[in-house]
Amino acid sequence: MVSRLPIDEQMEKIRRGTIEIVPEDELRAKLNKAQETGVPLKIKLGLDPTAPDIHLGIAVVLRKMRQFQDLGHEVIIIIGDFTAMIGDPSGVSVTRPLLTSEQIAVNAQTYKEQYCKVLDEAKTRVTYNSEWLGKMTFADVIRTASRMTVARVLERDDFETRLGEGKPISLHEILYPMAQAYDSVVLEADVELGGTDQRFNILTGRDLQQQFGQEPQVAIFMPILVGLDGVQKMSKSLGNYIGISEAPDQMFGKVMSLADELMSMYFELCTDVPLPEIRQMEEGLKSGGLHPMEIKKRLAREIVTIYHGAQAAEEAQAEFERVFSARELPSEIQPIVVPKSAFRDGKVWIVRLLVTAGFAPTNSEARRLVEQGAVTLDGEKVSDVNAEMSLKDGQILRVGKLRFGRIELE
Repeated sequence: MVSRLPIDEQMEKIRRGTIEIVPEDELRAKLNKAQETGVPLKIKLGLDPTAPDIHLGIAVVLRKMRQFQDLGHEVIIIIGDFTAMIGDPSGVSVTRPLLTSEQIAVNAQTYKEQYCKVLDEAKTRVTYNSEWLGKMTFADVIRTASRMTVARVLERDDFETRLGEGKPISLHEILYPMAQAYDSVVLEADVELGGTDQRFNILTGRDLQQQFGQEPQVAIFMPILVGLDGVQKMSKSLGNYIGISEAPDQMFGKVMSLADELMSMYFELCTDVPLPEIRQMEEGLKSGGLHPMEIKKRLAREIVTIYHGAQAAEEAQAEFERVFSARELPSEIQPIVVPKSAFRDGKVWIVRLLVTAGFAPTNSEARRLVEQGAVTLDGEKVSDVNAEMSLKDGQILRVGKLRFGRIELE
């Protein structure tokens, strides 16, 4: 049922944490119409399953979708299994590698298992854009493409940059905005959400809907959540992310590693704490009346509670305080099975050990961790990236403040 909440109050809820609503007056009109007719709006979010994990950065948009869901509107998740085979060129400086259908299927299933940590599964409609894009003939593609101009597509900042740098742009990348926009036409979307990096694609959806004689969708742009490094956007590939399916202890610890200046952003985008209360905390931190550590613990509790429940959040805080305040080892440490094949002359290269343990996705990331002084073995810092380690059962490998592993020889 569409909410009877006054439109001003609905708009206030929706505005929270957004960068821009284009155009805001059209959203207000759509909400009014939905309330008068009882017909819910269609709220669209496209997810290309190009990586298997959903992190807090993606959850920022999912949480906004949940607000619309709570207001009685229809939430539609498009798993972009077809467009993932193209690869979204947004924000990249080189052509993305194409994924196989098998990779896409695995990632799509993982997405489905995770997004319901935020959305109400019973009220969430899930569809795959291969259902319509995969059935288009070449003639269909040409007719749709005739409604767009090359000049308009090349206005994209990333395309302009690559052209200026002499880097190639493949034809399939130019077709990507059209494919995403056509999703909106098929669904007759009223609202589409996305990060600021999706601005061109979402606004193209408005244009294409009008070309097809439809009322254009409203575009809602969400900020890009800065990752744990405090510099770049949250990304699994950069290793600066907090996954929504991570264990409570790990999630709590990662939040505690955030720079103090990021706390306000995380409170606003990743929690339900009222804005006036967030502003009070900001003032308290500025005046010195509140201690950053206590506020950060509150932030960590709020985030863990959303994804794991209040009891798990309390237990995660107790574990954090036991490990980091009392400087003890965690009560549970994951085993790291080191295969015989990892050894050479009875020793294991530290970089290979970190990758084997899952503490680094690549050799280059493992080298960086060693060079930063983040790696210890049984309390002894390892600072040489060429170090060859003699290992024995039960040794504790530690990376940074958050990750521990107990060595088990195969």
